[in-house]
Parts: sequence; C-alpha cells; structure tokens
Amino acid sequence: MGEKSFGIDADVAHFMAKEIQELHAIGVETAAVIGGGNIFRGIAPQARGMDRVAADHMGMLATVINAVALQDALEKLHIHTRVMSAIEMREIAEPFIRRRAIRHLEKQRVVIFAAGTGNPYFSTDTAAALRAMEIKAEIIMKGTRVDGIYSADPEKDASATFFDRISYMEVIEKGLKVMDTTAISLCMDNRLPIVVFDVKKPGNMRRVACGEKIGTQVHAS
Repeated sequence: MGEKSFGIDADVAHFMAKEIQELHAIGVETAAVIGGGNIFRGIAPQARGMDRVAADHMGMLATVINAVALQDALEKLHIHTRVMSAIEMREIAEPFIRRRAIRHLEKQRVVIFAAGTGNPYFSTDTAAALRAMEIKAEIIMKGTRVDGIYSADPEKDASATFFDRISYMEVIEKGLKVMDTTAISLCMDNRLPIVVFDVKKPGNMRRVACGEKIGTQVHAS
C-alpha cells in the first residue's frame, strides 16, 4: 500500500521484490506469506456487520491479489516464482501441495503462499507459522513498520521499551501484538524462531538471513 490509503503501490511491490532478490542471490530458499489488509481485512472496521466467515473469505482473496502483484514484480527481475493458494483457483495460482512447494524451493523458485490457511478465523500470521512448519523452514522473518518488538506501540508511545530478544511465553504473557496467539503458540510448540524487523529498510532481509543482529528474536527461552 505504501503511502496510499488503499490498493497496491507498484514502487513498494518493486522494493519488496528487490529485497527478496537479494536473498535469492545468496542462495536462500525463500517462501513469502503476504497479507491483504491494503485491500480488505476481515476484522477491519469496514467488515463490521458482515458475517465473519464471508469477511474472512474476502480477506483471503485479497491476499491472492497481493501475491500475484508480488509475483509480477519478482518475475520482472527474472526470478522464477510460484503462487500457491490455499483456496483452489487453478487459472491464477497453483493449489497448495506441501511436497510440490518444497520442490519449487529446491529448484530455487520463490514461493508465495496466498489465501491464508483457506479457513476462516485464522490469521495471515497463523498461515505463515503453519506453512513454515510444513516446508521445514529454519526461521520466520516477520517484516513490520518498526525495527522490532516494543513493550508498547513506539509510534504512539515514545517511552516504549525495545526487546532485542524475548521468549514466546513472554510475548503471550505481555500481550505483545507481534503475531496472534495461535501463531506464536505454533512456533513455540515447534521451537521455530521468529525475527521481527523493519521491512522498509533496504537490505534488512539479507542481513537477517545472514545472521546479523537486526530487530528482535523470539526464541524458546
């Protein structure tokens, strides 16, 4: 969305594709999960009064639009990309099949997972955690607008405390809005580390992948 109030900013799509290209260039097998809040979010104010299942389905379809936009930006950089959707729409995206997704990654294709989990009541965060476990990812890189996890929203509270490391349980107990509780619990049960970082800063994806201390690491203990 960039600085727009709605829709897709082509410059932002190109920037994100360039960031992923840096990962691809150093041989990192990369899968992306993208939200749909710039188009429609099932729990947003505009969804009030709607049936929750219908609203969530609309949100899932919005993620497919974003996934196709990112795929287009990546392929303009000559990176082979596959969109895999949890909701079947064969003319637009491949259906999600775990072994096929892993094979795409092994062939150095970037895989974009769309349509969440395919089920209402589950967030994009939960979809990211689930897909990460299914493809045996080593880490989840959670890109945000700020440089990590704080005790409060740093855009609203200047006294918010920054955490460079924090445990899954602390995130849940403190009610920190990093990812929803279901996603955090999935990662905790499977000891899958999460790094929360500023996705707007050029080169940060590559720095995280290379092990630099960027953002906040969410870990087991």
